[in-house]
Amino acid sequence: MRWDNQRVEGNGEQSLFGVSGLIRSVTSPEFAGVTFHEVRARSVLNRVPAASGVPFRWTVNPYRGCSHACRYCFARNTHTYLDLDAGADFDSQVVVKVNAPDVLAAQLRRPGWTREHVAMGTNTDPYQRAEGKYRLMPGIVTALARSGTPFSILTKGTVLTRDLPLLASVSADVPVGLGVSIALLDRELQRGLEPGTPSPQARLELVRRAREAGLPCGVFVAPVLPGLTDSSAALDGLLAAVADAGATGATVIPLHLRPGAREWFGRWLAREHPELVSRYRELYGRGSYVGAGYRRWLAARVAPLLRHHGLAPRSGGQERGVPGDDEADWPRGSVPEGADARAGRKGDQLSLL
Repeated sequence: MRWDNQRVEGNGEQSLFGVSGLIRSVTSPEFAGVTFHEVRARSVLNRVPAASGVPFRWTVNPYRGCSHACRYCFARNTHTYLDLDAGADFDSQVVVKVNAPDVLAAQLRRPGWTREHVAMGTNTDPYQRAEGKYRLMPGIVTALARSGTPFSILTKGTVLTRDLPLLASVSADVPVGLGVSIALLDRELQRGLEPGTPSPQARLELVRRAREAGLPCGVFVAPVLPGLTDSSAALDGLLAAVADAGATGATVIPLHLRPGAREWFGRWLAREHPELVSRYRELYGRGSYVGAGYRRWLAARVAPLLRHHGLAPRSGGQERGVPGDDEADWPRGSVPEGADARAGRKGDQLSLL
């Protein structure tokens, strides 16, 4: 990736919207229409609210905003906290915490840290394309491993392939979970829904290479879009490909539409599939989650397919509570096994300010 001929605006300790510590704002021909705002973060280890249903209490997000530009991304509304919009700004105004590895390493050295599971990719993708330039994740992974902290990564980004040797190496010392999100195989539909992401075929190859490296890797078949990707043929084909890639498990999650994503996805749907607008209004008329009837229908359709392809959950269940969907399960391999995410109450004493 070349960043010559880049344009720089601003320098020094300035304020960017709702973020302090701005170093500079950068554009590049490699990312037409995208501006990267490089900041010095004071903290990168984030505490998950106690009421959350997810199976971890800590996250790290080296980026805010995401050039994957997924129409349905549930994290879109978080950009409004920066006085940016949840639509085009989320896709094109990306905040980069350039000192994230060093800040994280310092936080993990504090006496109060109890080495609980840290999740990455729960808000924006740590392996979006800019990671190829900024290379923040190797330092983050190394800091977590050296501190003895188990961690998980959820991504659509094939930049992760670069770090497979590192991840395989540290997995001998700490539990590691990997998850890859693949919503569909239809390339034309994928280009419209996820215009900044690698192809589904490239992500399947990422799963295959992770497994060849000896790492666990679960797949999130998410989101399933009513009337677009929920046919038996579409789901069967995708799950067959996931199994062929060697995934350790899979979970199937229907689309949910939180504020921000709801409006942005709705515009796309009205433009590309106006015949489905009334159905979506009916399915999502009561809130962000699809109605219980559809969830039961989808679960009944998917269960025999998961069994057929050897991807059904193991007896004893799986971790429940995926970011954006408290009722969904994490696929086997995507959460570090043996990591007690809720243990170590002394961690509550850690100041993150």
